[in-house]
Amino acid sequence: MTISIHGFTVSRGVAIGRAVVVASSRLDVAHYLIKPEQIDAEIERLRNARNAVIDEIGRVQQQLAAMATTDAPPELAALLDVHLLMLQDETLTNGVKHWITERHYNAEWALSTQLEVIVRQFEEMEDPYLRERKADLEQVVERMLRVMRGVASPVAAPATAQGGPLAPSADVPLVLVAHDLSPADMLQFKQSVFAGFVTDVGGKTSHTAIVARSMDIPAVVGARSASQLIRQDDWVIIDGDAGVVVVEPSPVVLAEYGFKQRQGELERERLARLRNTPAVTLDGQQIELLANIEQPEDAAAALKAGAAGVGLFRTEFLFMGRNGRLPDEQEQYEAYRRAVEGMQGRPVTIRTVDVGADKPLDRSPARAGEEHLNPALGLRAIRWSLAEPAMFLVQLRAVLRAAAHGPVHLLIPMLAHASEIRQTLALLDKARQQLDERGVAYGPLRLGAMIEVPAAALMVPVFLRHFDFLSIGTNDLIQYTLAIDRADEAVAHLYDPLHPAVLRLIASTIAQARAQGKGVSVCGEMAGDVGMTRLLLGMGLRSFSMHPSQILPVKQQILRSDTHKLEAWAQTVLDAEDPEVLIE
Repeated sequence: MTISIHGFTVSRGVAIGRAVVVASSRLDVAHYLIKPEQIDAEIERLRNARNAVIDEIGRVQQQLAAMATTDAPPELAALLDVHLLMLQDETLTNGVKHWITERHYNAEWALSTQLEVIVRQFEEMEDPYLRERKADLEQVVERMLRVMRGVASPVAAPATAQGGPLAPSADVPLVLVAHDLSPADMLQFKQSVFAGFVTDVGGKTSHTAIVARSMDIPAVVGARSASQLIRQDDWVIIDGDAGVVVVEPSPVVLAEYGFKQRQGELERERLARLRNTPAVTLDGQQIELLANIEQPEDAAAALKAGAAGVGLFRTEFLFMGRNGRLPDEQEQYEAYRRAVEGMQGRPVTIRTVDVGADKPLDRSPARAGEEHLNPALGLRAIRWSLAEPAMFLVQLRAVLRAAAHGPVHLLIPMLAHASEIRQTLALLDKARQQLDERGVAYGPLRLGAMIEVPAAALMVPVFLRHFDFLSIGTNDLIQYTLAIDRADEAVAHLYDPLHPAVLRLIASTIAQARAQGKGVSVCGEMAGDVGMTRLLLGMGLRSFSMHPSQILPVKQQILRSDTHKLEAWAQTVLDAEDPEVLIE
């Protein structure tokens, strides 16, 4: 039966494939793809687990035989016989081997997948007694899983095979269905075999959504019970344009989406022809299109997309998933240097570490009594850096050293107080002094501040006295202005980039920076939203920073725009009580 599940549009395009459900409510097992050379070892692990459970049941049967008949219910012996038959059933063992050999699933994942397939068959039986036998099968599989959990996993992460990226599976396209994906999980999926993904939770600008766009694959988040409604190996269509997931589509619907998918591929080919075209509006305004990157290696994608530089290098990904071991100065310097050299003389804007909220460090457990606190309002971004000056100095020294290899801009996140500005500048001077004392070379920096809390937007004149440029982080600015947790799907529908208060803060920041001849850009999700391009141009924005995959669609919109004509229209939008009705 065909069903449609609605969520939030976060990454456009269409993906069609078989479902890989990694958020089973029945079993919590490790999910990862193995390399071809690991297949025999996984099958051996499966065989060992099955044999261990058979031996365990055999020992129980021997104990039962030694007991008086009055000491044990007769049904127990029969139940053990049923379990033994299930363990030896080729439907189970051959099915698990299929998932391992054909899809390269690890043994636990293959076992739980085959369990769902067989349980589905049980549920379709009319005989109530036979339907209830699925509970016996679940018990058998759970016994095997318990045995396998005692064996060390051959990989360190759920989404990667040891020593390399996800191994290729069969020719059948796959789509990932999960309850949620952490930032670390998402990074590991960047080179994955999945054509798209669906999550139960998340909003348009949750971290999962942001990285989905960075992966440039179709995705829908906030789809509520998708991981429970979608079954293993169902055919699934992810309509990233509409935010809809179609499960088990009819042949007609499948054909329609296949056509739409091909049209999207043709559109991408047309956009690719704009790569070397200057981003100039119809009235001759030169627009700067920059790239947001997360790792030094992403510089290659930025250059390929025609970026004029990096407008945001998110350094927090150097700090995450390290089990408490923070990166030292040399490691950070090498990472920043690779990004700078990778951009071949184009400027790189490095943002100091921004952890907290939807990007928590796994550094230590929450302190007693803090479990209820909202991390978005706590010790995050520059607050954390200033609270850990030794750590912050390490990062500042590394950035300064990387600046010797090319143009570097330093961007400070979440500033809100003049005292924070003074402390940051003092620590930057101290970092330079420490490098001087060591005789280590470093380069000049252009210093910028992020405008992402209303307090900062309302005190832009103070910021402009201390900084060379401003970068508007629209994701957090919207969140804090509207008091909306952008990672909470229950209120994500209230997250509104077109709210009059948000638009007026953005327009005011742009106008004040331009009036003083200071650079100003938008590095949040609004910058890469083609539906917002004309409005931002009309507000006077001339610098956009986005994921490389969004540069060409935005450039196409810029090439079709006349900023002189857009200025009056943008002012009308700003004056409107409901700006959304004026946006085409």
